[in-house]
Amino acid sequence: MVQRPAALSGKPVTSPRMNSPRMRLPLGIVAGFLAGVALARWVFFADEATPASSSRITAPPATVTNGAALMLSKQLSADDVHRLAEVLAQVRREYVDEIPDDKLVDNAVRGMLSGLDAHSAYLDPREFEEARRGAAGHYPGVGIEVAAENGFIKVQRPLEDSPAARAGIRAGDLILRIDGEPVGINVAEAIEQMRGPAGSLVRLTVRRAARDELVDVVLERALVEVHSVSSSRLDSRYGYLRIASFSDSTPADFTAAIRRLRSEQPELKGIVIDLRNNPGGVLESAVAVADAMLDQGNIVMARGRAADARFRMDAEPGQLMTGLDIAVLINGASASAAEIVAGALKDNSRALLVGRRTYGKGSVQSVIPLSNGHAIKLTTSRYATPSGVYINDRGIDPDITLSGPDSAPTDPVIDDEVRAALRELQRRAPRGTRTAEAKPPRTS
Repeated sequence: MVQRPAALSGKPVTSPRMNSPRMRLPLGIVAGFLAGVALARWVFFADEATPASSSRITAPPATVTNGAALMLSKQLSADDVHRLAEVLAQVRREYVDEIPDDKLVDNAVRGMLSGLDAHSAYLDPREFEEARRGAAGHYPGVGIEVAAENGFIKVQRPLEDSPAARAGIRAGDLILRIDGEPVGINVAEAIEQMRGPAGSLVRLTVRRAARDELVDVVLERALVEVHSVSSSRLDSRYGYLRIASFSDSTPADFTAAIRRLRSEQPELKGIVIDLRNNPGGVLESAVAVADAMLDQGNIVMARGRAADARFRMDAEPGQLMTGLDIAVLINGASASAAEIVAGALKDNSRALLVGRRTYGKGSVQSVIPLSNGHAIKLTTSRYATPSGVYINDRGIDPDITLSGPDSAPTDPVIDDEVRAALRELQRRAPRGTRTAEAKPPRTS
């Protein structure tokens, strides 16, 4: 598990993970809104409530007392306090429906956070629980990875040994109804409908793309383990490894996949690592995976207003992939933690990047639990690649640009972009160092 130092320094970071508790107080809210709120600190990277949306508690709660709230209110100008009170009074008196005060407070907090940037947000208990499940690498559901495509919810893949896989759900199936209700194109809503308590049932109506037939499938929800790494053989000398997201289990899954490829392919020369459509995940896991492919050099550095929002993470001597050439597939849906890995490998001349410019999410979010079961997700840092480039809204350009629109990963044996990356790897990929002692990645 990677620990952040309290301040930016040039020294190698051996276990960079946060450990200093710090109270985060949002300015611009009246004292009564803050009294009795408890805070803790999580690290958050992804933007959606999916298995990739990962976070971790790293400090004991710090309580905002009435005295602290009153002190904060004194920092507001009289005009600000008057404006809030005036709006609240007008809503109470004139709005067409009577709204409970706690709902008004929720709306005020949501508005304050959403006005900061696209990634800061107020999380209700369900959304907060999704973040916790993502960090743990499991959730109750049916085990389907889906995406919106051409106006439909399309199955990208059933997760291994999941209820969906056991029931015969296939990649390419279109989900038309869930429990008899038509499905729209909102992926988050479809995911929410398919999730539920382990042991409960859900009925999916799917269209089989190959035969254009409708099939009803009844699934029993279970606790689904999310293994974000999959691997396969491309030929006798080259392997393929896909990282779908970065969860707590990704470093261990990555280690197992590399060792399996080496064992099954004694003449292994190189690997295509697929980060397409990877939305991000746990910061520590991304750093651990990058570190496993680097013998030295910086992985990522970040700057923020608070001391523990400024950090630098460097590679430790030795690497798991000694002697292997690496090509990394990226596209416009490769974001956040995936961009940390891609940027570290590119800037350290360890891999050839193939594909299209990445998404450009170069910020770090902290998830801060509140005493009422809610939480806030707050942007606390912006990070740079080892070359010092802050990629937010800019993205990372590949070394080799592929033509055409972004495409999602498919069967690597027939995936044209995987074959293109393999050709470039065979022709041009930088050679991996052969002198460092192999090491497993840092684990959580």
